[in-house]
Amino acid sequence: MFNSISGTLTGKFPQKVYLENNGIEWEIIVPDTSIDSLPNVGESAKVYTWLQHTDSAMALFGFASAKDRDLFFDLNKVEGVGPKSAVKIMSSIAREQLIAALDEGNLSALEKIPGLGKKTAQKMLLALKGKLTLDDDIPGTKVIVNRGGEFADVIASLAAMGYEKKQVEVAVSKLVDELKASGNFDSMSKKEKEDAIFRRALVELAN
Repeated sequence: MFNSISGTLTGKFPQKVYLENNGIEWEIIVPDTSIDSLPNVGESAKVYTWLQHTDSAMALFGFASAKDRDLFFDLNKVEGVGPKSAVKIMSSIAREQLIAALDEGNLSALEKIPGLGKKTAQKMLLALKGKLTLDDDIPGTKVIVNRGGEFADVIASLAAMGYEKKQVEVAVSKLVDELKASGNFDSMSKKEKEDAIFRRALVELAN
């Protein structure tokens, strides 16, 4: 399956763009927030894609970045939110604002999103609060992301035990700083580092 399509933007419309690639003009469903991030019509663009194939039809969804597409996938995990609903949600609120509202448990902010009722907003909080991937586009999270990549196995193991991923990432980042300050952390092997972080994270998260 293709990951992205590169070509010339030939049209930009509400929740839709046209992209020409090697003589083929693709019609792609795109959130308005992603459309704003794409180049002007007539310029070259890269659109990250996902193909929906059902018994009755096919639809191509596109995003300005892989992170926007990841959010789209996350929203589709929520009961009652399909691909088109996810696009409408993403068209109404910036990714950073949506992640913040979910992490803070801000139900009133979610209910203000057009077409998103109270029940679906509650389901979104239940399914996604604290579970969306932090990234370096959101202020204050770059250090956590870097550590998250380095100790991804530790974070995944702790998250599998039921701890919220965001909480785990924050705890791991904090513990890395503390262990580095102890003086012998850098001389440890990768497994020794992971074991030390895992043991201390269990204590940290249990408090």
